Amino acid sequence: MRVLRTPDERFDGLPGWPFEPRYVTVTDPVDGTELRVACVDEGPSDTDPILLMHGEPSWSYLYRTMIAGLVAAGHRVVAPDLIGFGRSDKPAERSDYTYARHVEWMTQWLEALDLQHVTLFCQDWGGLIGLRLVAARPDRFDRLVVANTFLPTGDRDPGDAFRMWRDFSQNVPEFSSSAVVAMGCVSALTDGALAAYDAPFPDQTYVAGARQFPTLVPASPDDPEAPANRAAWEELERFERPVLCAFSDSDPITAGADRAIRERIPGAAGQPHTTVTGGGHFLQEDCSDQLVEIVSGFIASTPEARQR
Repeated sequence: MRVLRTPDERFDGLPGWPFEPRYVTVTDPVDGTELRVACVDEGPSDTDPILLMHGEPSWSYLYRTMIAGLVAAGHRVVAPDLIGFGRSDKPAERSDYTYARHVEWMTQWLEALDLQHVTLFCQDWGGLIGLRLVAARPDRFDRLVVANTFLPTGDRDPGDAFRMWRDFSQNVPEFSSSAVVAMGCVSALTDGALAAYDAPFPDQTYVAGARQFPTLVPASPDDPEAPANRAAWEELERFERPVLCAFSDSDPITAGADRAIRERIPGAAGQPHTTVTGGGHFLQEDCSDQLVEIVSGFIASTPEARQR
């Protein structure tokens, strides 16, 4: 596997991003290549962690305001960059990216940090991967906040909005992360934020993962990862620790996907599920203050999760 690494200077002076990266090395399960996963780990180390998982084609910069707000509220916050994104290593070939590999890479990362009593906040591919982590290691998670994501098995039509996005991602001549994030926001991004979303990708040789991700979403029953997601759902249907849905009101791609979370995961029963107003697909950009309040309030209201 040929691996690219974005030069560090690409990340110098990004607005709202004072955080130092930490690195964990994972091993690819197919060919043994070592890959470096970057993450932010802020706040008191003796408190239970909040794990913020991003999706496509963003990186942990998406959570910059939430990180600051949650740390100010006294929490430890851990935000990794998925392989292929942010400061993490980037396999050069699109064929290097599979759903199964992403789950394995992040499972190794989770276990290397030995995160326990985790509150997971997941959005977009952060949910497709994060919910698989929960299904595989439920003992590590105290509670979940699920936002603008889903765990597809290919048994339902993914919808026109998703198909349009997938077609766009495969056919646009130049893949621009900043343009994609901007299209998925209700609010306007500053020039500095746009530059930050482009920082991980000096040129088009670095965007193999961003290009490949939309094709990896199980969209038919015979998708290679459909059985694994069905198995994950079986585990999630036994997950009784608190689960909160916080989907935004202006995301056509994941609209309605919270229904399955609320109906199928026992821990979602009776929870104060909320619609986050004024948020697009990337609601972390549009509604970060609301999300800090939602996550902090949910943790405060469910302390019993630690004893379960």
